[in-house]
Amino acid sequence: MTDIRVLIVDDVERVRQDLRTFLTLTGNIEIIGEASNGLEAIQLVGTLCPQVVLMDLEMPIMDGYEAARQIKAIKPACRVIALTIHAGEAERQQALQAGMTDIVAKGTPLNTLLQAIWAAAL
Repeated sequence: MTDIRVLIVDDVERVRQDLRTFLTLTGNIEIIGEASNGLEAIQLVGTLCPQVVLMDLEMPIMDGYEAARQIKAIKPACRVIALTIHAGEAERQQALQAGMTDIVAKGTPLNTLLQAIWAAAL
């Protein structure tokens, strides 16, 4: 199996570092970049072509919902997974309407996040 190319987008540097460390250790996932807001994410998607974007929903400059809409417009095959502390039904519906594949709550067991990434990449 080839590595799944993942872009991590979160405004908290420590969250990005922790995700990079964990996901790199699991195998079959290559972290190809990081962004701290939605605008940076859109720019990186255009140049790095990730298969999966892990996207925080609440960020400065541009939130994850708008970033996901724009990413899906320029790279329809790219899968966006919301990774957020707000994973209620309203957020889930808004994420799906923005074109996101899934929504995973921060603090969820990391195996759940891995399953979401693998499912999105298929």
